[in-house]
Amino acid sequence: MGNESIKTIHEFDLNLICEFFLNTERQGPGNSEVTLKALSFIDNLTDDSLIADIGCGTGGQTMVLAEHTPGYITCFDIFPAFIDRLNKNATKLNLQDKVKGIVRSMDNLPFQNDALDLIWCEGAIYNIGFERGLTEWRKFLKTGGYIAVTESSWLTEKRPSEIEQYCLPHFPEMDTIAGKIMRIQKAGYLPVATFVLPSVCWTDHYFTPMVNAQKMFLEKYAGNKTAEEFVALQHFDAEMYSKYKEFYGYVFFIAKKIEQ
Repeated sequence: MGNESIKTIHEFDLNLICEFFLNTERQGPGNSEVTLKALSFIDNLTDDSLIADIGCGTGGQTMVLAEHTPGYITCFDIFPAFIDRLNKNATKLNLQDKVKGIVRSMDNLPFQNDALDLIWCEGAIYNIGFERGLTEWRKFLKTGGYIAVTESSWLTEKRPSEIEQYCLPHFPEMDTIAGKIMRIQKAGYLPVATFVLPSVCWTDHYFTPMVNAQKMFLEKYAGNKTAEEFVALQHFDAEMYSKYKEFYGYVFFIAKKIEQ
């Protein structure tokens, strides 16, 4: 299938996207080991700390955070069904006193300035834009507070044109790790740590668990062209990653707000 016939995920109905991803534990590449590795660079948390998990999805990473951090986590996503699932999962794990999911857009957060000790965002900052998110969310952090985000990045200075043409419509701010770090500094942060997510975060924890969700989805929407195109996009994502994973991947960026 030529990539000129492949839609980007932004072209699909939001409700369809939400319904599909309700059947997956994570809505993007990642795993609990990676979440904990990123958390290991953050040293300012106490029982009184306020943490925001922005674009939290159903909360795969949120529960890991809640089980390994002091403080209180407020989670945000625009999909009510994701937030409902997150809050139910928090109750199941007896974490309801420290985790609260709220339906809200990431460009309209309900915090006072200098209120947060940590902002977390796995696989979602691209929805608002990497630079915009860093810049707009900074005011909510205390000086010395941390931000930890994952973002698609180029792993090499040069790459084949096929993967470049495929990624840029999905991730218009795609850049090298060095380029992303420059943007972090420009936005008023001190870069603390950067690491590439291992390929198992894509294969074992994202693409493979999707297979069952895709099967259920296509059975429910048999003959629905939009549903078939959505699953075709995911198959093509997996194909591109398998072919070009040495050139791009998700990268965790951890940084600290400094005085400007």
